[in-house]
Amino acid sequence: MSKIAGSSDLLFHGSDWTFDTLSRTYDAIKEIAIDDLGLDVYPNQLEIISSEQMLDAYSSNGMPLIYQHWSFGKHFVYEDYLYRKGRRGLAYEIVINSNPCISYLMEENTMALQALVTAHAAFGHNHFFKNNYLFRQWTDASAILNYMEFAKGYVTRCEERYGLAAVESILDAAHTLMDQAVFRYRRPPRISSAKEQERARERLEYEDRVFSDLWRTLPHPKQSADPNVDELDAQERKKSLNLPEENLLYFLEKNSLILEPWQREILRIVRIVAQYFYPQRQTKVMNEGCATFVHYTIMNMLFDKDRISEGHLLEMLHSHSNVVFQPGFDDPRYSGLNPYALGFGMMQDIERICMHPTSEDRDWFPEFAGNGDWRATLKDAWANHRDESFLLQYLSPALIRKMRLFALDDEAKENHYKVASIHNERGYEKVRSTLSRNYDLGMNQPNIQVVDVDLLGNRQLRLQHTVREGIVLSESARDSTLRHVRRLWGYNVSLVGVEANSDKILYETSTDKLVG
Repeated sequence: MSKIAGSSDLLFHGSDWTFDTLSRTYDAIKEIAIDDLGLDVYPNQLEIISSEQMLDAYSSNGMPLIYQHWSFGKHFVYEDYLYRKGRRGLAYEIVINSNPCISYLMEENTMALQALVTAHAAFGHNHFFKNNYLFRQWTDASAILNYMEFAKGYVTRCEERYGLAAVESILDAAHTLMDQAVFRYRRPPRISSAKEQERARERLEYEDRVFSDLWRTLPHPKQSADPNVDELDAQERKKSLNLPEENLLYFLEKNSLILEPWQREILRIVRIVAQYFYPQRQTKVMNEGCATFVHYTIMNMLFDKDRISEGHLLEMLHSHSNVVFQPGFDDPRYSGLNPYALGFGMMQDIERICMHPTSEDRDWFPEFAGNGDWRATLKDAWANHRDESFLLQYLSPALIRKMRLFALDDEAKENHYKVASIHNERGYEKVRSTLSRNYDLGMNQPNIQVVDVDLLGNRQLRLQHTVREGIVLSESARDSTLRHVRRLWGYNVSLVGVEANSDKILYETSTDKLVG
């Protein structure tokens, strides 16, 4: 049934916007977001930008401040070409994980779209950034903008002092290793020098207690009394360097024998940027699902309160439907699961399970089915999960059926795919676990770690790639990357591929064997 709202109650009337209208609409959205949904957000800073500025933001990963590098310009030209040719539209907004939280709104947006993206970015994404454990653990929203300002100025001063070519060479190598420049797990506390000296003293005291001069009278063996001396030396060496080390840029920054202080600082800048974006790569489905659910809920609440017209709601729903559209697997437009569609679908499904569960829901989700508090349930999920664990714990059989999800087995030795899981109890579990693994960065990115280096010997840096499911690295990309590692290390670098389950060596290569 259509609703007729009094014109005085509406936040806006036409499609044009003014700053007064934006402010009034922001206040109404904030009231619902804070008082009704109970969202916890950073202070907001809304900025209006042009399409050219949006393209510029695209090219620099959405950061308002960043150092110069040719790759950003290349990305800008590519995005600008697609936009001018009409092959790709621009995002309605970009939001920065910072304190205050900065949301960029396109000046070409209609007022209805400005309202939608304000709810989406300034409150949906903002709440997720502030409360999700990965962002709280790995990023510092209050410091990132100041740090990026420092980074931009520092790189510029290095270019002026050491030359563009020298700085570009270091940035090229560092950017190549950005995927291997993050800490995926909490590092153990660093042992203080006082504690290390205490350990050494205790070891010496123990040796004094167990020493017996009678051993000196025994005949000397032809070989070392301890055949594992080399192995023990290697273990002590690895311990002193805290090996194995997953963060390659961190290891090179701290231990390379050829890098100058300014070059080490540039490596540090690149790895801090990589670490800043790491949580976003692990929470794409949840983050976009949270923001989309928030904007959808707020817009409908504004309509129910007669603050927006039916026409404006339909305009918002049209844009919303485009965002959450999911082509079928046999559709030419299919390119994988749309994270907006999957995330929004799961948020709505959790709300349904909390309020109107079926007997199937109660069997699968006894912890929250029918609890009547979907707000608290969603906020708990947003705070304590990443995509992998969220899918594994919250994807329901009902949503699997609704989205028509199924699992395929793809064996390299077979000439065809096999439908491995369908819509039955075992199939639901298989679909859920398979989809969850697809969002596990640890499973989908190469696991390459520094495993050894003899700083007092030949100084060869030894890397190990733990190969999962027989998937090895592309030779061209592998060799190119190894050359960049050697550029930063200064000496020979070797890489061995080891099968995860059997420790079988699948391949070995090193930079001294590469041509060119």
